[in-house]
Amino acid sequence: MDNQKGTIRPLTPADVARYRALRLAALAESPESFGSSVEDEKDASDAFMAERAVPAAPGVTFGAFDGEDLVGIASYAASQKVKTRHKGPMVGVYIAPSHRGTGLGRRLVERVVEHAARLGVILNCTVTSHNAAALRLYRDLGFRTYGLEMAGLYVNGVFLDEELLALDLRENR
Repeated sequence: MDNQKGTIRPLTPADVARYRALRLAALAESPESFGSSVEDEKDASDAFMAERAVPAAPGVTFGAFDGEDLVGIASYAASQKVKTRHKGPMVGVYIAPSHRGTGLGRRLVERVVEHAARLGVILNCTVTSHNAAALRLYRDLGFRTYGLEMAGLYVNGVFLDEELLALDLRENR
């Protein structure tokens, strides 16, 4: 258990229903933050959600809990391919609105960074260019922009650019 308010830990099969509920809430509340949509995932199978909540190692989904309530999620999606095992994306980062501004989101992302650092990989992620809070957090943690995907997402009739970010955690940089 973490010393600060809230617990952050890897999700287990017992957390899949909570993951599904928070993931769908995230897609509905912050559609501009995800490449997926509620329409894409509302009817997803239990097996699909279980694979996302508890991916094969070295992938992992961390959950931020307030008591028994899952209030945040962030995943490291490991590549299984020989030529790309040296890098992997951080995906699905979300903190419930009720817990934003508490530092819990920073702690959640730091857990993903710590996990990726143990693996010695380049951790990458994408963030819509207008998401100043997320960009500030990632830059504070050492991520650097390496590109821009113009019109990376199309949400509610608006094209959104996405910044491509990376944090090099390889030992021999």
